[in-house]
Parts: sequence; structure tokens; C-alpha cells
Amino acid sequence: MKELGLDGLELIADPDNLADDVPLSLVAGYHMTFYVDWLDFWRQDEVALMRKFGSWDTVREVYRGTKPEDLLRHFREDLALGIRLKTPYMVFHVSDVSLEEGYTYCWLHTDKEVLDASIEFINELLRGVEPTFDFLVENQWWPGFTFTDPEKTEYLLSHINYPRLSIMLDTGHLMNTNWKIKSQRDGIKYILDMIDKHGVLSKSIYGLHFHQSVSGAYCRKTVGKLPEDFPLPYNDEFSRSYTHILEIDRHRPWTEKQCCRIIDLIEPKFLTHEISGSVYHGRIRAIRNQMQTIKRGLLTEWNGLTK
Repeated sequence: MKELGLDGLELIADPDNLADDVPLSLVAGYHMTFYVDWLDFWRQDEVALMRKFGSWDTVREVYRGTKPEDLLRHFREDLALGIRLKTPYMVFHVSDVSLEEGYTYCWLHTDKEVLDASIEFINELLRGVEPTFDFLVENQWWPGFTFTDPEKTEYLLSHINYPRLSIMLDTGHLMNTNWKIKSQRDGIKYILDMIDKHGVLSKSIYGLHFHQSVSGAYCRKTVGKLPEDFPLPYNDEFSRSYTHILEIDRHRPWTEKQCCRIIDLIEPKFLTHEISGSVYHGRIRAIRNQMQTIKRGLLTEWNGLTK
């Protein structure tokens, strides 16, 4: 962080070790814990849970409990840690997808169903919480909040009871909703179009998870097909599907300088470089490249060379 000249880190905690011994000077934001597949557990749909997990023992292992109140308790504990760390914002995923859906894209729940369940859950989670932080809902490309339909975006924002509510726009996730994107320039145009389509609602975007994901060719080739030996035991299947998801959601640095137009248009309160990398120095290099790309783009526009 110091090497790159950044203000801090967007933290996410190990749910089994909610330690608050992080130096407060490092805390620029907080990403709440998340379960990619949670709605059927929240609704206690036993038929769906047994089909997905096979036994209540596996359900208990995955969710660290068997009842909706267990899920709510985990999130409340996570929320309490973020508050103790005095984070300026918290991020919450509004989506739901099973391992099978991640391959097939045959959705078990509609956007509306996921939005309604998320609204119910968030309102219960934030009931009576002092608004000392911004609460940012993050878009995904799975059922729920995708930032592709202004009516659904407005529905989500208007039904959550929290005064400091806003959006964390994940640029890569938004690109994942459009398989026709073939280049970073295509992605930039699509993102700007979605921002324009949302009109005044775009003023609710306080944060950017900034990265690019050009994965339409991979999706066209693979989506709709299950692995021949699907499903493996749940933990093994989760690991395998994670590799698949990372091919869709690539979290690569922007190298097209026109990406600065997104930042220039939004003027985000929070900008997070959410870049993948398994090696420390590789991630440092990727983030630095993205920062330099943004700087080149802003300098070019400042000099009036492009519009």
C-alpha cells in the first residue's frame, strides 16, 4: 500500500477469526462476508438445500449453522467488526447463484426474488445501526442487482432503510453481463452507456471496484455445459467452480487509457483497485499499471487531445 501510494485497504475478514487488531490507519473500506448461494438457506427450502448439498451436515458446514438466524448472526458479527474498525464504508453483494447455475446460467431465482430477499435481509441487518458509514450495494452479473435495469436499481435503493445508502459499481462485473464485449474499449462504452441509462440514479454511485473483464468468448464456449462428473462432493465442486468463475470474472487491470472517462464521469468517493494476482509482486505490478493507465488517460483529456 505504501509502495503504491494508496490511502488504505478494503478489508475482508476471515469469518472464523474476526480479529480487530488491524491498524486503523490501514482501513479504507470493508467488504462484508458473502455467500454466493444463500437465498434457499434463508428461505429454508429443504428440497433445494438437499439437492445442492446432499445432507444437513454439509449445510451446517457451509453456513456454520442450519437456521436463518445463524446467517444473520454471522453478518451481524462481521458488521460489528467493520464498525469497530471505523470503516468509512461497507460493501454488500446483492446476488444469488448456485454452483450449477454458475455453469449453466439457467437461473433458479429471478432478479426480483433475489432483490426482495436481499432487501429483507439488509433491513434486518441494519435495523437500529447508527449510520457512521456508507453502505454500498455491489452489482454482480448473477440474479439480483446487475446495474443493467434502472427500474430494478431504483427498487433496490428505495426499499432499503438506511440513510447512507449508495452503490459500489464493479466495472468488471458489469462487463460480465454482456458477452458481446470483445475489447476494453467495448467495455468502456458499455459501462458509460449503462451509467447514462441510469440517469440521476448514477449519482448514487459512491464507489468503484475498478478492473476489466473481457470474457465473452470464454462464456460463449463454456456456459450451458456441466462438467461430465458434476457434481463432485461440495467442497471439491466449489474449488473446481471457482477456477471457472475466475475465467469469467477476470479482475485484470485496465490498460486502455479511456477507462479514465468512467472515473471522470462518476467522480467516486471511493476507488478500489480490485485486481487479481497470486504473487505479491505481480499484483503490485498490475495495480501500478492500472494507476499509470488512469493517469495517462486523465492527462490526455486534460490536454484536450481526446474527447
